[in-house]
Amino acid sequence: MNHLLIAPVLIPAILGPLMILWMRHDLLQQRVFGVIGSLLTLAVAVKLSAMAAGGDVYVYRLGNWSAPFGIVLMLDRLSALMLLLTSVLAVIVQLYGIGSGWDRKGWHFHSLWLFQLMGLNGAFLTGDAFNLFVFFEVLLIASYGLMIHGGGPMRLRAGVQYISYNLAGSALFLAALGTLYAVTGTLNMADMAERVAQMPTEDTALLRTGAVLLLLVFAIKAAIVPLHFWLPSTYANAPGPVAALFAIMSKVGVYAIIRFFTLVFPQDSVIETIATDLILPAALITLTLGQIGVLGTRSLARLAAFAAIASIGTLMISVARFDAQGLTAGLYYMIHSTLAGAALFLVVDLIAARRGGDFWLRLRPAIRNTGLVSALFFVAGIAVVGLPPLSGFLGKLMILDATRDDPWMAAIWATILITSLIALVGFGRAGSILFWKSHEMDPEPGNDTDEGQRPQPGPIPTKLETDEPIQDVDDSAAPWLSFTATGMLLAGTVALALFAGPLTRYLQDTADQLTNPQLYYESVLRQQEGSR
Repeated sequence: MNHLLIAPVLIPAILGPLMILWMRHDLLQQRVFGVIGSLLTLAVAVKLSAMAAGGDVYVYRLGNWSAPFGIVLMLDRLSALMLLLTSVLAVIVQLYGIGSGWDRKGWHFHSLWLFQLMGLNGAFLTGDAFNLFVFFEVLLIASYGLMIHGGGPMRLRAGVQYISYNLAGSALFLAALGTLYAVTGTLNMADMAERVAQMPTEDTALLRTGAVLLLLVFAIKAAIVPLHFWLPSTYANAPGPVAALFAIMSKVGVYAIIRFFTLVFPQDSVIETIATDLILPAALITLTLGQIGVLGTRSLARLAAFAAIASIGTLMISVARFDAQGLTAGLYYMIHSTLAGAALFLVVDLIAARRGGDFWLRLRPAIRNTGLVSALFFVAGIAVVGLPPLSGFLGKLMILDATRDDPWMAAIWATILITSLIALVGFGRAGSILFWKSHEMDPEPGNDTDEGQRPQPGPIPTKLETDEPIQDVDDSAAPWLSFTATGMLLAGTVALALFAGPLTRYLQDTADQLTNPQLYYESVLRQQEGSR
């Protein structure tokens, strides 16, 4: 066994508690060790991606117990890709959190950040359905703390709604797992897949029920209509860097759908096309409602949140096919939408910080750094809407091409093209209000700041006081770091377009591997020499 497979879970699991125990009153140490933890996770993800590129499925058996009785971690091309995407996003957004001063607004920002990484990485690596539930809970518990980081009544209210909705989803997840275990007698994904493939059709009524319940759970996590209600308020009220990290959290639900409905419940199994029949119409409605929300909202934060919902709808249109071409296009768009969506949330945070915390789309004085901020918003808008020359345009072209022979082709093409125009109008309206129509206003009497802006913060303390709460930081502690991190995410969408050829070939190989369950049977269940 290669012990490197467990490192993406162990690194944040060790550093997170140590930061709480030994560094909770020292912000500088938290920042140093938090970034070190994220960078180590990124280095491991790069190494694991290089290993998985060969096409093998690597298995790590905890305690060296044989599957399906022991817990296993499983590394293939898809899980390696998700690990790498998560690690890259985490490092960049964490730097933004430091540069913007957001990590000063609560006690345990960096430790919660690492616990969130632990849950995300574990969910992508686990080969056991129950431990997928466990890692879901780990990342959700960490996200609860990050969601209400900095406090405030609106954030707390959105956090309570978010917690309540996800607790209901967790209960449904347990019910789905109990149903599947009653039918198959196992929760190891590869073992369950093999048993499902051998199950006679007349004995599959309860199995279908479990599969539908599981699909509903993952639809909640992915925010697919009509189970999307938690997302707009949660993302709009979360701190900027937290909302940017949440761009990958909704993809955990998409990842779980891909994993289960290519491995455990493929289209040629007794489940047949039940997943496609449910997902495709829901994805079209999700895309439509998301883009209408972009056009209709008067809040900049909600504009970014509705754009995230729309991206999920676009992604699921392609994934719902569950064939190699559809999965290839979907995976490409998943990478693009994660980077572009995270960048948009950071740009929104930059704008709000320079408008006195005002997210409303209304005329205000021209903000500081208006040229740079408007350029970032312009590029982020192009990426999210899907205009050339950035990767969103290529991603949508790939999805349109993948659905040419689909019976729903006319509805799919019309929905994608029309909603893209709606999103373009929505972003154009927001940009014109924020930048083109902004006008100079005299500072209020007694306010000696430039252009009515908030006062600059004092120097950043290296120690967190133990006897009083942390004060809000109104402005960027290190603006250059905030702008650099946002620019890096947008540069990622440019890189996706420039290297679309080799990346697409890798994703094609990933899709081919996903549609070959025999490879997982061999690696997880057969090749167990030396295990207990």
